[in-house]
Amino acid sequence: MAENFVRHRQPWKSEEVAKLKTLAAKGMGLKAIAKALTRSEESVQDRAKTDGIKIAKLR
Repeated sequence: MAENFVRHRQPWKSEEVAKLKTLAAKGMGLKAIAKALTRSEESVQDRAKTDGIKIAKLR
């Protein structure tokens, strides 16, 4: 069920990082944040780790 992301390897904009921080602070899960940012889960996870942002682990 792999999705094709047109934005593959595109640099992150400051607005996207701000939105990532906001969504993570609201307690959203990785999958929901990735969908909201139209980025892959791996990309979101890597950026969150780089910026020290904690993403809720939803089961």
